Amino acid sequence: MSNPFEQADREYYVLRNAEEQYSLWPAAIPFPTGWEIAFGPAVKASCQLYIEETWVDMRPKSLRSLLG
Repeated sequence: MSNPFEQADREYYVLRNAEEQYSLWPAAIPFPTGWEIAFGPAVKASCQLYIEETWVDMRPKSLRSLLG
């Protein structure tokens, strides 16, 4: 059995949590509580591009709010 997180030919979601952090998640696997779909389902490369273009500040939302 291959790793579902490493399959380029499958569909994925881009998930976002309350701290506005992103995760690439296989569409075939239920995603964890506390995360919502930000993009997808789409092929892995499209999801990765979405993350690269969207998540430009890696700091959690709470830290960005604290520091301004």
